[in-house]
Amino acid sequence: MYKIQTLNKIASVGLEQFPRDDYEIASSITDPDAILVRSQEMHDMNLPGTVKAVARAGAGTNNIPVSDLTEKGIVVFNTPGANANAVKELVILALLISNRPVITANSWVNGLAGKGDEIPDLAEKGKSQFIGPELKGKTLGVIGLGAIGAMVANVAVELGMTVMGYDPFMSIAAAWRLNTNVRYAETLDTLLAKSDYITVHVPQTNETKGFINADKINAMKTGVRIINIARGGLVNNADMIAALKSGKVSCMVTDFAAEELLNNPKVICFPHLGASTPEAEDNCAVMAVNELREFLEKGNITNSVNFPKTVTDNMIPAGGTRLCISHKNIPGMVSKFTTILGEANLNIGGMINQNKGDVAYNIIDVDGSVPEETITKLSAIENVMSVRPIFA
Repeated sequence: MYKIQTLNKIASVGLEQFPRDDYEIASSITDPDAILVRSQEMHDMNLPGTVKAVARAGAGTNNIPVSDLTEKGIVVFNTPGANANAVKELVILALLISNRPVITANSWVNGLAGKGDEIPDLAEKGKSQFIGPELKGKTLGVIGLGAIGAMVANVAVELGMTVMGYDPFMSIAAAWRLNTNVRYAETLDTLLAKSDYITVHVPQTNETKGFINADKINAMKTGVRIINIARGGLVNNADMIAALKSGKVSCMVTDFAAEELLNNPKVICFPHLGASTPEAEDNCAVMAVNELREFLEKGNITNSVNFPKTVTDNMIPAGGTRLCISHKNIPGMVSKFTTILGEANLNIGGMINQNKGDVAYNIIDVDGSVPEETITKLSAIENVMSVRPIFA
């Protein structure tokens, strides 16, 4: 019986993917095998030693202490692309309302209440104060061409915009997703200098915190409009407010409200609505649950932010054991595992070893049951972070 702790409300269509006979799911579980989370802050949590994996029903993992969990051999999953369409649609909405002041116009029209038959004429006379430009023919700069950025770029092309993209880490798969009319900017400075609108789609890390700052804003066109539906920390709010005041930036639309941004006529704040659609919540929940099941039941890793993709289609041999070992990515580790298994007269039926940066992960199929003493010896090897047996 696997135990799953939920830290947020997880869509029921996802939780239903867990076989009820094999899984216990509750928010009150104190000794979980895995944790399902959406936005709850985990940095100050003391996780029990039973935790083997954390799955984030969403793309960003800045609410999870990834580096600390990595040191303990705990795999952190996310669900890239599951909420991409929802976020894409909000970005397109943000582009439109950064141009056309429809929110202010709506408030103004509501203020005409009580004027009866005069309202149509008053509305016609007052509409000139709400003029805004069209998107067609303007240049959009998309920083980050992952699942969301690529979708935004493609829609913007269909809207008649000139689209420039920048992503120094773009994969071949991501490149195939792009409309052929999307122009690739060789440098970030090129994109900043030529864009009328800029939308940011990069993860928030120590390196990207405050990514949009005074230096980058100074490199932009005067009157640029900036969209941030990715992560609040990507923008230096003090620098942005100064740029809005000077007119360097015409408007910012952000999904991340902060005290200093509120009631600024040039700022439109949403309350973190990016993935707030029933479809996105369902997609993320289903994907996160399936990732946990693959890991807990078979040892497979997909969409992990801290461990390498490691997948086998092989069944665990009848009467055998699958050993899932995470360790530091240094030479000689695999030979130490095979030596201990050989000394225990255990035959290795199959092995996969993958690495990602400083960490590595092994799936080793062994004929026969691996005794606790052998597992203890494997765990005691220097630089081994975790050893988990899965018995057939």
